[in-house]
Amino acid sequence: MSAKYLFVTGGVVSSLGKGLAAATLGCLFESRGLKVNLMKFDPYLNVDPGTMSPFQHGEVFVTDDGAETDLDLGHYERFTHARLSRDNNWTTGRLYEQIITKERRGDYLGKTVQVIPHVTNEIKAAMKKVALDVDVAIVEIGGTVGDIESLPFMEAIRQMRQELGRDNTLFVHVTLVPFIAAAQELKTKPTQHSVKELLSIGIQPDILLCRTDRFLSKEIKGKIALFCNVEEEAVITAKDVASIYEVPLVFAHEEVDTLALRYLKIEARDRDLSKWEDIVHRAYNPKDTVTIGIVGKYVEYEDSYKSLKEALVHGALAHNLKLQINWIEAEGLESAEQSCESQLEGYDGILVPGGFGKRGIEGMLKAIQYAREKKVPYFGICLGMQSACIEFARNVCGLRDANSSEFDQSTPHRVIYKLRELRGVEELGGTMRLGAWACKIEPGTLAYKVYGAAEISERHRHRYEFNREYEETLVAGGLRISGATPDGTYVEIVEIPDHPYFIGCQFHPEFKSKPLEPHPLFKAFVGASYEHGQRRKLERQSAEAEMFLRPENVGRR
Repeated sequence: MSAKYLFVTGGVVSSLGKGLAAATLGCLFESRGLKVNLMKFDPYLNVDPGTMSPFQHGEVFVTDDGAETDLDLGHYERFTHARLSRDNNWTTGRLYEQIITKERRGDYLGKTVQVIPHVTNEIKAAMKKVALDVDVAIVEIGGTVGDIESLPFMEAIRQMRQELGRDNTLFVHVTLVPFIAAAQELKTKPTQHSVKELLSIGIQPDILLCRTDRFLSKEIKGKIALFCNVEEEAVITAKDVASIYEVPLVFAHEEVDTLALRYLKIEARDRDLSKWEDIVHRAYNPKDTVTIGIVGKYVEYEDSYKSLKEALVHGALAHNLKLQINWIEAEGLESAEQSCESQLEGYDGILVPGGFGKRGIEGMLKAIQYAREKKVPYFGICLGMQSACIEFARNVCGLRDANSSEFDQSTPHRVIYKLRELRGVEELGGTMRLGAWACKIEPGTLAYKVYGAAEISERHRHRYEFNREYEETLVAGGLRISGATPDGTYVEIVEIPDHPYFIGCQFHPEFKSKPLEPHPLFKAFVGASYEHGQRRKLERQSAEAEMFLRPENVGRR
């Protein structure tokens, strides 16, 4: 049987949650025994988001095959079992690059190359490629209906409906039903205008997912159905929730998947969401709280660390804990006005994530030194691992000017330097060490205990590496290299054995963490952080009790 297609579009404003909606629909289909694949079309002209500012784009999600993709692919992988690749994310820039390459090569045999049919044909071909061997292919169109740059994608999915028919294609439109406080009313007009915009380009939505902060009444649903030409049961309340992992349960309650399967003429078993129900129960009924301080460069825009935040949530859920994250601007730790210790004390664990450029590095080094000396659980990822090596070289091994050549080309101690295969390569796009690489773990190490395996595979995104010329010096100082590539070329994991929990990894484990399958490193880090917090609490209570029992305080009771 050929795959069915479900197209997700959005209107009124961006950031309504199209990616989360697509991922949730995939989750619900899988819960009924169906096999799904998901893809995202991004209308911007960049070939990929790899060279875009985190403040502009947010996180760059990396797949096993080394594709730098949109953060929505992270939602797809966390909510489903789909194995994603570069074929699951296409930008206008990448499509046009492919078309122009074909034109220069003469593949079009002298024809005039146009948006229709050449661009739309490439879009349709990309969709069909991810629809092999699955029951449903879910395709998200980035941007907002009415955007000029989105039009070729909208035209392509309109053509898919014409070619495959209504039984094989489904249009799901995510829109906004705002509550106007001054009028104390929900307003349907934005949704009506959004659907009208879709109709003007030949697309009639089948299901409307209405983002709102409260449940829609039968009257409101009836009004939207009437003016948007959909069935009343196809007007779905996509209500705001405290945990995104509740969204599958909310959509299931609204019977979105039942309706979608009926429209697509698919027979499937009853859904089983018991594991998701357990996750949500734990999210709303934690036994305690764990507090993690994240010292980073882009903390004012949390989407820059989307997968990281979710991986920490997964680690906390595994221990039935509520996660409290404090985002700490690395540059703020460099100021002498307020001591680093006063800003970092009170956290159960400290994490330094990835990033690029010199800004905030000295603040990160201060945070790492604090975690190392005060025995606070520390987790360094990519730049966080490299910075841990620099801090150790400076403050333990006496290499005072140790640095990365990324930050100081003239440093006498290049503990971190540019990947050897990239020397002389100045182009930025797609030139890093990307995707899944194997790592061999040393027995008897913390990393081995955490993973319970001698060899693992993790995803990378970095341009600099640990300089093994300094391995002997740092190891003599007490640092342990617990993970490296099987050929011994690249250092992948470092740790400090005489510390409660101090580990740094060159890869990005957050990309492989899921709510139902928390990543071992995040699970272990959150567990160690919670234990540290509990020890600290007991020490405080013991100190208070001792103070209370001192003879000089007896008479004051």
